[in-house]
Amino acid sequence: MCGIVGAVAQRNIAKILIEGLRRLEYRGYDSAGLVVLDADGQMTCLREVGKVKALSDAAEKKILQGQTGIAHTRWATHGEPSKVNAHPQISQNICVVHNGIIENYHPLRELLIRQGYLFASETDTEVIAHLVHSEQQQGGSLLQVVQRVIPHLMGSYGAVIMDSHDLNLLIAVRSGSPMVIGLGENENFVASDQLALLPVTRRFIFLEEGDIAQIRRSDVEIFNQKGEKIQRPIWVSESKYDAGDKGIYRHYMQKEIYEQPMVIKNTLQGRLLHGRIDLSELGTRAKGILAQVEHIQIIGCGTSYHSGLVARYWFESLAGIACDVEIASEFRYRRSVVRSNSLLISLSQSGETADTLAALRLSQSLGYLGSLAICNVEGSSLVRESDFALMTKAGTEIGVASTKAFTTQLTVLLMLLAYIRRLKNQPEALEHQIVKALQILPARIEQIFSLTKDIETLAGDFSDKNHALYLGRGDLYPISMEGALKLKEISYIHAEAHAAGELKHGPLALIDSEIPIVILGPSNGLLEKLKSNIEEVRARGGRLYVFCDKQGEFVANQRMKLIVLPKIEEIIAPIVYSVPLQILSYYVALIKGRNIDQPRNLAKSVTVE
Repeated sequence: MCGIVGAVAQRNIAKILIEGLRRLEYRGYDSAGLVVLDADGQMTCLREVGKVKALSDAAEKKILQGQTGIAHTRWATHGEPSKVNAHPQISQNICVVHNGIIENYHPLRELLIRQGYLFASETDTEVIAHLVHSEQQQGGSLLQVVQRVIPHLMGSYGAVIMDSHDLNLLIAVRSGSPMVIGLGENENFVASDQLALLPVTRRFIFLEEGDIAQIRRSDVEIFNQKGEKIQRPIWVSESKYDAGDKGIYRHYMQKEIYEQPMVIKNTLQGRLLHGRIDLSELGTRAKGILAQVEHIQIIGCGTSYHSGLVARYWFESLAGIACDVEIASEFRYRRSVVRSNSLLISLSQSGETADTLAALRLSQSLGYLGSLAICNVEGSSLVRESDFALMTKAGTEIGVASTKAFTTQLTVLLMLLAYIRRLKNQPEALEHQIVKALQILPARIEQIFSLTKDIETLAGDFSDKNHALYLGRGDLYPISMEGALKLKEISYIHAEAHAAGELKHGPLALIDSEIPIVILGPSNGLLEKLKSNIEEVRARGGRLYVFCDKQGEFVANQRMKLIVLPKIEEIIAPIVYSVPLQILSYYVALIKGRNIDQPRNLAKSVTVE
């Protein structure tokens, strides 16, 4: 969601801050701002509504100079998008940028007003600035002042604080929202996402929950929530930031759809050996735990939740392991019963999703065998706080609508299934079958791209619609849910997904000649049942759009249009079938003129509740 960048250096850091913000645009925001201090302690603050480009243009006109500074992209919570509500928020010499929500901001605001502070904004962030300034009057270093202020703040947040009286200091605080420090040569940086800092450093320290960091040019000191000075490990990033260039594509989402064969190859690399799945990267301790697993609990949000739903079909039907899947925001707020010998699997693209992290932390006191994260971002909070992790290796995903992160999650889950089966001494024939299917998976997705023109033509039928219905059965039912999610989040068409067998239990009432019905019709054991469901829809005048892999099973006519996919191995069908639905959503949104990469009201990484 919101993005933070800060720097303490001996060179002009204005362009570094702006470039950092540009690299965080994918997170979603509605305004941007920065403040820099020059060598004389002169403070310059710029804030703009809209894109980072507006801030960059304003900075060019101002010819900013500064060696210390902080910058921010804001996703509005308290107060509408406006210049006065944009960050940084300032209280005389104190400047603050902040992600998250201060839940008790209102009583703190009233207290500060009684002390004589005037509020220029509606934000909870300005409360932090005034509170730090007020506490500073009691004496002590900025670090000590912030340490005294923190206990008064309730909520989940990350913040960076700067004092214009000290030209060589930033204070960073993590309480729920991610913060990372970038280490340079006689300069240091801080951000909410390491991607912002990759142009200036590859060495990072990830703050843990409750940490406060004192960042100067020459050194970084970190203190835990008890005030004790501690050391955190240094991570060296090997990621290659290529997300700033869309290349030949109009949108990041389009680029990421077409990257899927390549990134799935990356996901498989080194993990398919001699006809078997090799996940020895998990270590020997994980082997012992996975061999004991009798139940799996999967948690995730949005697209990751849909990945888990597909995996439930796989784990239960192919490995005989009981599996439950729950939305992380529900799991964390209910009393659940932990099954015997249960493994918790958390799914996340960013590894910083607030509800998924909270659910993981809750699980650690509930008696699970262990926790396994499947994630796309090495060094993320979810990866660091889980017992074990498998990286999806999808590369940076910029588009808010997840595509390659979804298919690589499913790829890893299928490999994990085969690996656990072997550890439990189940017959190896299925593992060989899975390996062969995964080896051919990139080619199968490449074949889907040959249908792009047909799907683009199909998208025209959706351009004037306000509603759509998606139907699937078995392990394709969650894929219909994912397809409906993609359509609504980037085209703003209301879309629902239902198990096809549920038609007579309510959804059939929605069918008329206007609403498009998207049906997933693979050639599997449920095909005959699905055909009956299709007849129920056809009899009521429904307009059908069937994605299938055998043309003879369906007859195209005025009310039924077919997209015939190439032959697909049944075990990887959920992965492959998701791709044409991504393409359909993309072209519907394109025809409707939507902001495809940054749809309204949404953010890529949801780091607050």
